[in-house]
Amino acid sequence: MKMIKQLPLIILIAIFLISCKRSTNKEYPINNLKKNIEENPNLEEKRMEIKFSCGEDGISEYLNDGWKILKEDSQEKICTWKSVPATKDCNMEKDKGCKITQPDKIGEEKIYLLEK
Repeated sequence: MKMIKQLPLIILIAIFLISCKRSTNKEYPINNLKKNIEENPNLEEKRMEIKFSCGEDGISEYLNDGWKILKEDSQEKICTWKSVPATKDCNMEKDKGCKITQPDKIGEEKIYLLEK
């Protein structure tokens, strides 16, 4: 009687052991794939997008490092902001609600798409 009650438990343990054994046999294709990637490391080209704005320019560092410019784009960008009173009688120190923020300096943002 005890053997009959333990039979489902024995079957369940056997199923787990069989399934674990099968999953370890699947490691060969993964190792083979890693070997192919290591043999050809330069198959994938590296790409990066960088942005320089408001007069800064550090693209020469990347060009000296071996990067090539694929695409260059520029657009207008606000560099700094300033606060001004909304009306003539507005005291910005006492009444914060009458303060308006406006663009102060407008510059250019350059966007580079680089490839190595």
